[in-house]
Amino acid sequence: MPQLTDALEKAAVDPRVKGIAVEINPLAIGWAKVQELRRYVKLFRDSGKFSIAYMKTAGEKEYYLASAFQEVVVAPTGNVRLAGFSVAGTFLRGVLDKVGVEPQVQRIGAYKSAGDQLLRRDMSDAQREQLGELLDDIYEHFLDTVAEARGKTREEVAGLLDRGVYDNEVLLAEGWLDSLKYEDEITDDLKKRTGGKEDEVAKVGLSRYSKVSRGAFGLNGKKRIAVLRAGGAIVGKASGVGSGSITPEAIIPKLRALAKDKKIAGVVLRVDSPGGDALASDLMWREIQQLAAKKPVVACMGDVAASGGYYMSMAAQAIVAQPLTITGSIGVVTGKFNLAELYERVGYAKTLLSRGKFAEFLAADNRSFNEEEASLFEESAQFAYRSFRDKAAASRKMPVSDMQVRPGAAWCR
Repeated sequence: MPQLTDALEKAAVDPRVKGIAVEINPLAIGWAKVQELRRYVKLFRDSGKFSIAYMKTAGEKEYYLASAFQEVVVAPTGNVRLAGFSVAGTFLRGVLDKVGVEPQVQRIGAYKSAGDQLLRRDMSDAQREQLGELLDDIYEHFLDTVAEARGKTREEVAGLLDRGVYDNEVLLAEGWLDSLKYEDEITDDLKKRTGGKEDEVAKVGLSRYSKVSRGAFGLNGKKRIAVLRAGGAIVGKASGVGSGSITPEAIIPKLRALAKDKKIAGVVLRVDSPGGDALASDLMWREIQQLAAKKPVVACMGDVAASGGYYMSMAAQAIVAQPLTITGSIGVVTGKFNLAELYERVGYAKTLLSRGKFAEFLAADNRSFNEEEASLFEESAQFAYRSFRDKAAASRKMPVSDMQVRPGAAWCR
C-alpha cells in the first residue's frame, strides 16, 4: 500500500510519465484502505494524464476503486458482479452447549459485541443496530462516490445494484464501463499512447519506479517525519516470526528511539488493529503519550482502529481516519470457559489444590465461578473499563459522560 500511494504521488508530477494502466484483481483489504488508495488514484487523474483500470473479475470494492480511473475496462467475458452489500454475525453458543462448554464472559458496554459469538445463539438488537449503521455508511458512500465518478444519479447506482446485471454489454451500453477489451488490445492501445517503439509499450514497473526518489520532484519537505506502522491484533508477546501482531516489545523500543532522534521532527503512527490485550494496549499508550510530549504525533487509522487500536491512537495529539475506518469500541470483554460438562463426557478428571480465597479464580476450568469469584470478575472488568473510558475522555478533552453514549460501539464516519 505505501509503495502504491507513493508511486501515484510521484507519477502525478513526473513529466516522463504519460499515464498509468492498472489491473485490479480481487482486493483483500478493507474499505478504508480502498478509499485511501482511490484518493491517490484521483490525485493522479487530476494531473491530466491518462489512467486505465482493467478488470477480469470485480465486485463492489474493485469497481469502486476502478471508478476513480479515467477509463474502466473489463475483459469481454469478465465477471462483474455488482449486487449490494451484506454483513454476517456468527454465534457458537449452540455448538458450545452441545459439547458441554459453558462460556463465562463479562462484557462492559451494551454495544461491545465481541463476546456475543460465545454467549448468544442469535444477533442482539444492539449488534444489529450497530452493524446496520456500518453497512448503511458503506452503502451510502458507494452510491455517492460511484454516481459522481460515472456521471449518474444515486438512484441509478442503487438501481444497478438491485437489478443484478451480469451482462457486460449492458454495463457498457449504460455507461458503467468504458470499453470491453482483452489484454492484447489494451497493450496495442498503450503502444500508441506511450509513443515508444512500434512493437512495445514504453513502461516502467511499480517495483522499479518505487526506487525513484521523491526528492527528484520536490516532494520531500525540509523536516523528517517518521511513519511507524502498527498492524494486527494486540498481544502481550508475539507467538513467532511473522505473527502479524502488535506487541509492546516490538513497538516500545521504536517509540523510544524516535523520541531520542533529533533528526525526526514528528511521527505519524499508522494504526490498523481491532484491539486485543488491555495491558499491552496501555503500555504502548503510555509510551506514545511520552513521545507526544516531546514532538508532534498524529495517529492515522487504517481499515480498523477499534478497542485497543483506539487505545493506542488516543495518546496522539491528533487522530485522523478515512470516512470508512471502523473505530471506537471503548469497552471491555473478558472471560473463561467452564469445561466441567465436557470433562465428564470424555472421562477426564481434574483436581485443584489451592491456598487463598481466589487462587482458583481463573485457574479452575472445571467449574463455574462461585458467587464471590463472579463478583470479583465483574468488578475487575468494570475497573478495566473505567480506566479505558477515563483515559479516552482525558485524551480527547471530553467529559466522561460523552464517552458513555452507546458504550462499546464501533463507529464509521
